[in-house]
Amino acid sequence: MPVRHSLIAPLLAWLLVGAAMPVSAQETGRAQAAGEDTPEWSVASGDIWLDTWLADVNVYAGRYRGAFVDELVRYQGAPRPFVTELLDAGARPADLYLACATAQALGRTCREVIAEWRRAPAEGWSGVLERLEAGPGTAPFARVREGLVASFDRWARPIRLDAALRRALPDREN
Repeated sequence: MPVRHSLIAPLLAWLLVGAAMPVSAQETGRAQAAGEDTPEWSVASGDIWLDTWLADVNVYAGRYRGAFVDELVRYQGAPRPFVTELLDAGARPADLYLACATAQALGRTCREVIAEWRRAPAEGWSGVLERLEAGPGTAPFARVREGLVASFDRWARPIRLDAALRRALPDREN
């Protein structure tokens, strides 16, 4: 008897991402549309600027899923079926973005970084980034932050730079 696709996605998400991954952007969007409080969520990367703009990634991906998936595939090296499966299973877009962007910055695969997150989801992203030597103050973390600015530019989405990014990207306005 063939396994139905609808049964594979939740299992894949639980195995690769973990049951502790925050609720999806679709759930956030439904709550906003219904006038309910938006579920509390933060990447908790250890960097307030990054956490703020990654929260906006959840909003953007909820409206423009195709463009979001294309971004991870084209610029972060993530396999389209992998990203689609995880999103379908309820993974938050910002978590996927951070995992894939960190992987790209480290020369690893998105799947490896998500597996690392799965090892200790209670630590949150700050713990994962520390274990990977990609936390705040490191070159990979700076590449993730700069890459997020480039993603927002490709999406024609406004983003406000902090002082460190203004120094790193002097030719860019804002």
